[in-house]
Amino acid sequence: MKVFDKTWKLAVAGALVGVLAALLAYFGNPANMAICIACFVRDTAGALKLHSAAPVQYFRPEIVGFAVGAFAISLATNEYKATEGSSPMIRFVLGAIMVIGALVFLGCPLRMVLRMAAGDLNAYVALVGFAGGIATGSFFLKKGFSLGRAYETQKSSGYVLPVLLLALFIIGAVTGVYAASTEGPGSKHAPVLISLVAALLIGALAQKSRMCFAGSIRDVILMKNFDLLSIIGALFAVMLIFNLATGNFHLSFSGQPIAHSQHLWNILGMYAVGFAAVLAGGCPLRQIILAGQGSSDSAVTFLGMLLGAALAHNFNLVGAAAKAATETEAAVLGGPAMPGKIAVIVCIALLFVIAAANMKRRKK
Repeated sequence: MKVFDKTWKLAVAGALVGVLAALLAYFGNPANMAICIACFVRDTAGALKLHSAAPVQYFRPEIVGFAVGAFAISLATNEYKATEGSSPMIRFVLGAIMVIGALVFLGCPLRMVLRMAAGDLNAYVALVGFAGGIATGSFFLKKGFSLGRAYETQKSSGYVLPVLLLALFIIGAVTGVYAASTEGPGSKHAPVLISLVAALLIGALAQKSRMCFAGSIRDVILMKNFDLLSIIGALFAVMLIFNLATGNFHLSFSGQPIAHSQHLWNILGMYAVGFAAVLAGGCPLRQIILAGQGSSDSAVTFLGMLLGAALAHNFNLVGAAAKAATETEAAVLGGPAMPGKIAVIVCIALLFVIAAANMKRRKK
């Protein structure tokens, strides 16, 4: 059943996701980060003690909701299909690369759009890199890049990730055993029930509309199809209105929450995200949605994202947020330290190797 079979209907889906994102921001999620897949995966990795960065530890109910929402709606509409076998280990690496690149920029493609809607000019700079990465990945797609075919498998295989995430959520809610930040981004969150319900709805909407930030630009490049881009445009418009109405719109490079103005690294970080997303077949959000509707390959990509987030914080690969000078502290320029810069370059080089090594010769 195709609910969103017209461009205007896709725009409605994007607007609804925007309303839900605005609600999450209103009820306590960090400023300019109502939803960020990379940041939420990072916080969840911290809650599970995969890294020890105290300001970013919180088991985000949104991650659970995205997967379970997609899982539930796909079952209800007979779109659930358990598949696996399309180069899972390469996808694992691509997942790690997407999160490492995103954390150098300080946001996934979704948060990039939300930052743009709040007037953060650094996000507009990063969009150049993201689009460039998608264009590079699209070039390799046209030349025959493929990670191979996924095959149908036991239905229960696709149940594993959404059920596991739900079980982990329940364990944390009942026992309180997970690490939790007392300050920093991890300490800022909407009430658990609001976060979970909003994410369930977003997961269902994203599954039905095929929402994908990389796919929207890829389709424009490869097919001149703007349908998926209408989702992103509507989401941006709703969040722009929300930020203007609440006084959270500030058009500038400086003074933006959880951001930095190291433009080269914003561009290169998001270039890696866009490139990896095209090779993997979807942005970080799309990978969670695909995992929810039965793709074990996307579930493996998600696990790569989880490991990538842990590695990024354990080995100082993340970008630091810029801070203005105070009476007691000097200004902080922000951006990635040398390990993060090296990691981005290595990730981009690795993406070219993966793309070139998986070219399929087309029959004449």
